[in-house]
Amino acid sequence: MNNQILISLVAPVDGKLMQLSQVKDPVFSQGLMGQGFAIEPTNGNIVSPVSGTVTLVSETKHAFGIKTKDGADILIHLGIDTVELKGQPFTVSIKQGDQVTAGQEVVKMDLKMVTDAGKQKTVILAITNSNDILKQFMTSNFDQDVKAGTTVAVASVNQAQEKQPAKVGSGKYDQLAADIVKNVGGTDNINSLIHCITRLRFYLKDDNKANDQAIENLDGVISVAKAGGQYQVVIGQAVTDVYDAVIAQIGTQYANNSATAEAVAQTTKEANKANEPKDFWAKIKSGLSNFIGVLTASMIPIIGILAGSGILKGILAALTGFKVLSTTSGTYAILNAVGDATFYFLPVILGFTAARKLGSDPIVLAIVGGIIIYPNLVALAGKASTASTTFLGIPTTLVSYTSSVFPIIVAAWLGKYVEKFLKKVIPLYLRSVFIPIIEALVLSLVIIIGVGPIITVLSKGLSNGLVAIYSFSPTLSGLVLGGVYQTMVIFGLHWGLIPIIINDIATNGHSYINAIVSITMVAQGGAVLAVFLKTKDKKLKEVSLAAAVSAFCGVTEPALYGVNLKYKRIFVVASIASALGGALTGFLRVNNYALSGALIGFPAFITPGVGIGSNFYGYLISHYGTLLISVVLVYLFGFTDKMLAKKADPMNMNIKTA
Repeated sequence: MNNQILISLVAPVDGKLMQLSQVKDPVFSQGLMGQGFAIEPTNGNIVSPVSGTVTLVSETKHAFGIKTKDGADILIHLGIDTVELKGQPFTVSIKQGDQVTAGQEVVKMDLKMVTDAGKQKTVILAITNSNDILKQFMTSNFDQDVKAGTTVAVASVNQAQEKQPAKVGSGKYDQLAADIVKNVGGTDNINSLIHCITRLRFYLKDDNKANDQAIENLDGVISVAKAGGQYQVVIGQAVTDVYDAVIAQIGTQYANNSATAEAVAQTTKEANKANEPKDFWAKIKSGLSNFIGVLTASMIPIIGILAGSGILKGILAALTGFKVLSTTSGTYAILNAVGDATFYFLPVILGFTAARKLGSDPIVLAIVGGIIIYPNLVALAGKASTASTTFLGIPTTLVSYTSSVFPIIVAAWLGKYVEKFLKKVIPLYLRSVFIPIIEALVLSLVIIIGVGPIITVLSKGLSNGLVAIYSFSPTLSGLVLGGVYQTMVIFGLHWGLIPIIINDIATNGHSYINAIVSITMVAQGGAVLAVFLKTKDKKLKEVSLAAAVSAFCGVTEPALYGVNLKYKRIFVVASIASALGGALTGFLRVNNYALSGALIGFPAFITPGVGIGSNFYGYLISHYGTLLISVVLVYLFGFTDKMLAKKADPMNMNIKTA
């Protein structure tokens, strides 16, 4: 049983004592580095706040760490963003391994140089292993002046116990941890281990003993890098779990919590800074990237069932195409409901998942999704005579939002702002009743009155333009429509083409446009098939194969949102392949004779009354040619497993700090 002890912490510098929450740095103010305090200094004489062993002196001198005899890891961070000053304002008189006493002068900090550089001079203290040992943190005199060396806080802690190296357990990351330790040369080759936001950072006795290839091939490892005397194993978001599993096996004597805390803080800053848009176009690119990020994150929870539903819909299309199953049978009706429900009610599901991602009320947004696909509104939108209507005298055009994605994402984004405003104007005792219904009303009206007409105008304009281009040149039309159709799907602009396709099939018995649309499904499926063939990541292989089969069955959502948009270059290359396939389809004047397509819908390309002939051969050439083009282009130019490292490791650089 741990013994509870008290540790006194003295002020590391003269100045005004502050709560961590007042620090202008979210890494510290949100307590991510542990509990502690800060001081706005009046001079630059920095003293040790505790007695112990120096475990860290940052290469850029802006931070140092001390471990007390009772096991508390203390991190002292000098200024905010001062790492960028490369050590110039600091004169350090300690080094790693030194013994220091509380009140001993350890660093001189040039405050003028810090402020002249436009940086904050706040001195921050954090107990980085607070979650492990801290029972209570007591301090007072906030917003008052304190003197360096005087006690300002007391920490009640459980004395840390040294753990013996553990055997490989049955935890999720235990085997991965054991394999990493083995391939870095074993415990005997490790001096110490820290981690940042995505990487394990080993200090090894001999880097040559590490087996780079074996480590990179481990399931759960993205890549290996060497920098700053560190052997870095890129893990991604699970890095903390893997680190804990490694330390549990090799022993806590190899850990350095202060250095880890500093590395986490620094890499978090670097990642945030690297992602900040620099100019107008960068902001546009960042906004688009954020939109795609929300889009894919909202879809990820349902990618599996979308893929399965898509495959079921494809099987049903094949069975009905070969007259094995009648569309009027009860069997078909039930199976079709199972396959179609996820897509029909997609706005409801996305309302919930997108709201969780964006900070809105998930239940309210799910209700908003239900409102915009309410059967009566869908029925009105489906008839030209009733689609144009008014709401309180405001003219609007009703649109069917079943299976749509973009409108509910817009509503989820607006939701948190609407809710915030309503909380300001509605009394507390009325909020639980009135805020949800008013928010649902406002967001629904934004979509129905605002987004709907805009989508209608844009989609009709695009559709008419694409039809006009086809009349001028089928090849050019195929190139353009093939290249942009799946982008139109993302924004819900493809609905303008659907009535044209249905009308063509109903009145003429065929549709050239639908043949080109069919090509775009094959191209997106070919893209994820290429990812399946190339990636070594087991999870991505699983998702990609299911998404490819679903796309070949005519449902591209799993491919789009599960893989292609997530790794944007795949979508761009797939769209290029789609454009080339569309041009080939237009050139061959491939015709479609039913509201079906992709690879599973091949019966729709058999000419009625003629059978298999030139049109079906054109289908084979265009569709399987597109499949080949898409697979080859994405395999060679659109995807590499290094993209996984970039996605999982936002730094994607070799950091020397810590």
